[in-house]
Amino acid sequence: MLHILQTILDWSEVWALLIPAAVLLYKKQPVIHKPVVFYVWLALVINISIDTIWKFRKYLPASLSSNNYLYNLHSVITFFLFSSFFIGLKQPFIVKIKKIIPFVFIVFLLVNFVFYENFFDYWRLSSRLLSVEAILLLFYSLSYFLFKVHENVNVNIFTTDFWIVTGLGLYVAVNFFIFLLYNELTTHMINFAINLWNVHNISYIVFNLFIAKGFYGSDKH
Repeated sequence: MLHILQTILDWSEVWALLIPAAVLLYKKQPVIHKPVVFYVWLALVINISIDTIWKFRKYLPASLSSNNYLYNLHSVITFFLFSSFFIGLKQPFIVKIKKIIPFVFIVFLLVNFVFYENFFDYWRLSSRLLSVEAILLLFYSLSYFLFKVHENVNVNIFTTDFWIVTGLGLYVAVNFFIFLLYNELTTHMINFAINLWNVHNISYIVFNLFIAKGFYGSDKH
């Protein structure tokens, strides 16, 4: 039974995305959701590749048996699509900062992967990249909620974007320290690191449920 549950969690990065993807098949989304829609489809392709490589790595040539670069790619795509989503919401709150952050992230990518890390590192994904992505998206999420707090109390906060941002905010908040420490944990406490990734997988399921909730209510927005 535990083995079955673990297998379900192991593949959650794939099947969890099928939940919002299923909603997309019969719910047309507003323009404001386009970055999130793109995220769902791109993440599905990337995560299928990630989990397939991981599960069948012993059958693959050594040069193709690492999926670390795909986690890095997922991180970069996630950041740019969701930063675009937040900017597209046009909340009149720290507008300039929100528009500058993607350029700061580009500078970080260039400096980090030119001088410090290898984007295609065979042995390690970039904890630094994933944790920077998480903290910046958490900043976007918190700025969204701060603006909502200062809105008119009569305004309905339970909009489609609210559910999407809530899911994202919970996901990055839960995983920031996991991402930050993951490489160190895999070096010194490998079994603990593997088990800890289940926390990531569970939070990813929750994240996609919130996205699906946002997509489902799009015609009521």
